[in-house]
Amino acid sequence: MADRSDRRHATAATAAAADSAGGHEPSPQHTNRLASEQSPYLLQHAHNPVDWYPWGEEAFARARAEDKPIFLSVGYATCHWCHVMERESFEDEAVAELLNRDFVAIKVDREERPDVDRVYMTYVQAVSGSGGWPMSVWLTPSLEPFYGGTYYPPKDRFIGGQLAMPGFSTVLRRIASLWGANRQDLKEKASSTLAQLTEALQGGQQQPTTTNNAATATTAAAAAAPAGPSDVASAGAGPSGPALVPGSISLPPSLAAAAVDACGNDLARRYDAEFGGFGGAPKFPRPSEINLLLRAASRQTEQGDPLAARRLRSMALHSLSAMAAGGMYDQLGGGFHRYSVDELWHVPHFEKMLYDNPQLAATYLSAFQLTGEKQHAMVARGVLDYLLRDMSSPTGGLYSAEDADSLDPHTYTAAAGTSGGGGGGGGGGGGERKEGAFYVWDHAEVMAVLGPELGPFFGLVYGIEPEGNCSRSSRSDPHGEFEGKNVPYIATQPEVAAARLGLPYGGDAAEAARRLAAAREALHAARAARPRPSLDDKIVTAWNGMGIGAFALASRVLASEQQVERLFPCEGRPAADYLEAARRVAGFVRGQLWEPAAGGGAGRLRRSYCKGPSAVPGFADDYSALVSGLLDLYECGGGREWLEWAMQLQAVQDALFWDPQSGGYFSTADPASSDADPSIRIRIKDDYDGAEPTASSLAASNLLRLADLVPERPSYGGAAPSMSYDEAARRTLAAFSSRLTQAPLAVPQMACAAHTYSKRPLRQVIVAGGAGAADTGALLDAVHSPYCPDKVVLVVDPTDPRDMDFWFARNPAAHAMVAAHFAKLIPPPPPQQQQGQQGQGIPASATATATAFICQNFTCQAPTTDPARVRQLLTQRQAPPSGAHLQHFDLKL
Repeated sequence: MADRSDRRHATAATAAAADSAGGHEPSPQHTNRLASEQSPYLLQHAHNPVDWYPWGEEAFARARAEDKPIFLSVGYATCHWCHVMERESFEDEAVAELLNRDFVAIKVDREERPDVDRVYMTYVQAVSGSGGWPMSVWLTPSLEPFYGGTYYPPKDRFIGGQLAMPGFSTVLRRIASLWGANRQDLKEKASSTLAQLTEALQGGQQQPTTTNNAATATTAAAAAAPAGPSDVASAGAGPSGPALVPGSISLPPSLAAAAVDACGNDLARRYDAEFGGFGGAPKFPRPSEINLLLRAASRQTEQGDPLAARRLRSMALHSLSAMAAGGMYDQLGGGFHRYSVDELWHVPHFEKMLYDNPQLAATYLSAFQLTGEKQHAMVARGVLDYLLRDMSSPTGGLYSAEDADSLDPHTYTAAAGTSGGGGGGGGGGGGERKEGAFYVWDHAEVMAVLGPELGPFFGLVYGIEPEGNCSRSSRSDPHGEFEGKNVPYIATQPEVAAARLGLPYGGDAAEAARRLAAAREALHAARAARPRPSLDDKIVTAWNGMGIGAFALASRVLASEQQVERLFPCEGRPAADYLEAARRVAGFVRGQLWEPAAGGGAGRLRRSYCKGPSAVPGFADDYSALVSGLLDLYECGGGREWLEWAMQLQAVQDALFWDPQSGGYFSTADPASSDADPSIRIRIKDDYDGAEPTASSLAASNLLRLADLVPERPSYGGAAPSMSYDEAARRTLAAFSSRLTQAPLAVPQMACAAHTYSKRPLRQVIVAGGAGAADTGALLDAVHSPYCPDKVVLVVDPTDPRDMDFWFARNPAAHAMVAAHFAKLIPPPPPQQQQGQQGQGIPASATATATAFICQNFTCQAPTTDPARVRQLLTQRQAPPSGAHLQHFDLKL
């Protein structure tokens, strides 16, 4: 693991102090209550002159006692426009005086408290049609919103003599004046507004047969919110809509399949055939869209329409290739930036987020499974190696984000009187913070680092121009921030560039790739000497769950990659290393963010970790994303312990977040439980798969997988399960039936779950062999080699009595098949040892060659020990389910 000592002064919590000249942190002039918080975002504001409070009863009590309105400011540590508003307004003494005199100011980290953000972002979107961060909302002392927006400039802005945008101070004075003169009227209107918003968001759940147009409009506004200086909100919130006919708990498989087709068709209509992706600029990567297209393509193949399948598949693969070729992918260091500001995927918004990168890595792994094309494997490796190199804590968790802004290396060097800034820590030197300063290049800088051969070669491949390359689109740099600068993107293929320059490796693609990798690594080393962007070292449970899944899948999918080399930023590590990375992250989450209950009952997750576990409990998306990652880890051979924990987590999620009336999962806990926060005035059920899939979308897939892995659901704490995994999955899909049938593009990840549901019964692949044995690993590599999204994988160790006991209790049919197969090879124990040992494994000393059983429609192919045969069977199209659906396995011998 790379030494991260140079990052300690670049964390978001200390970035402001590190900007001071001379490398010394002076004693702050102001310190407020945020200084005792853990969130890096809140700590950024700990020395503002604003008398900030964290979200909590202390602030609420003061607002009630003094009858003052609350100013709520919501953002996150790597948000560019949050930094801008802080510099312009929150660090201004005059603005602080207005806030401190007339308001109770509360600062919230949206990543630590997504529940607070959801409620008030929904309000802002409803009243303004869009939303983003920083979010600014004014509340009554009863926490009811009466005015809101996003970024406000420090002074009034005029266009043509007309006020176009009021300054922040103007807004503060006007609201204070209105509060003084008409506070009762404001309170009554705020109360009415909150009641209407609550009805709009929850009415569909209370009256499932009616259409909720207000809530749909709110979510549509979130989905269509334009990018701009507010760091656009990419995930909306709303109700599940008219999901259920009274008494119905199922979405018919035919409607589920139709939703997959409809979502694919909607994406096809928005497809950018020239540059890839869907819709115009700005372009956000939305992995769930690609996931859905690949499933829709496989469905078209099964329906006998290869032309439609090829069309959908080409859209997905072209979009993935275009994203990876652009500047939104960090060509030097790996990993993806947040989004592209232009239609070319070239100039990005430069922050890097954890929630994007594991999802993207998993999607590129799917593309590699489907095509075998090395470029997709290289992108997945580049993302995962970036996470291991730059985003991994020494104790195992994954950090949240890297900032878009950093000190300009030129002004920094001039102020510091040094060359480069002392190891990239961001401390010392002074200078101006600029977006993308860490990532962009002058042509002369590239040539100076790489020299006369590699410099022109790299420049031709990556489009490096003397005058800069950020003018390719009118959208790339509308404010001239990157004039004369270059953002590397793949402009010419390496072997073509080498041939054009007359280099000796012009005809050797492999050697051209090696030389280009050496150039990337040299520039990466030079870049590391610049002041680094600040690091949000908060460890979020949900996003670490995503990381667990991506690492686990890579460990098996990439095992089929041929001729793996170290081509920086890809480290060329053995695929098995990613399985250890997944285990390490899972171990951190279980050790630091999970509180087991006394007596073996259900425990609780914490939302995040920074210096220690947060006091904020986990939300539904934390449970869903972690369960998904743990199921991937188990299916890739990580160990049964992760499956058992996933089952326990699913039980807690059902207890805390399940909607017993309409199905699906609320984001926050049942208000009647001790887990609920009474300050959260609206309970929201997200229904938009944006940058992060909703908890219900992930849970639907998780439940379907669990239903076929462990149909016998255990009880926790002595209480019998209220419903089977199968029933919970069906009811979740039914709850979103309106969304799936009327606006499937809003929920592409839910549509992926609908595809899984339409394919049931899923293929069950049972790999029976010694845990960690080479032959078991070879079969698991084969199982995960082809693209086959309609399978579950049971990993059974027939030599482990505890493992066999587990499967005897949880999946008796699978246990019986494995036991019967190995019983033919191993003599049975004496009768006196058989009594009460139904799940006993075979002796560890016995020879138990790892064997795979591939079953569909409750009928299994002949068992095989041949990885090639496994790949062949899983590449074949799945036959449609028979009408009988016998509830047992018939083994073809």
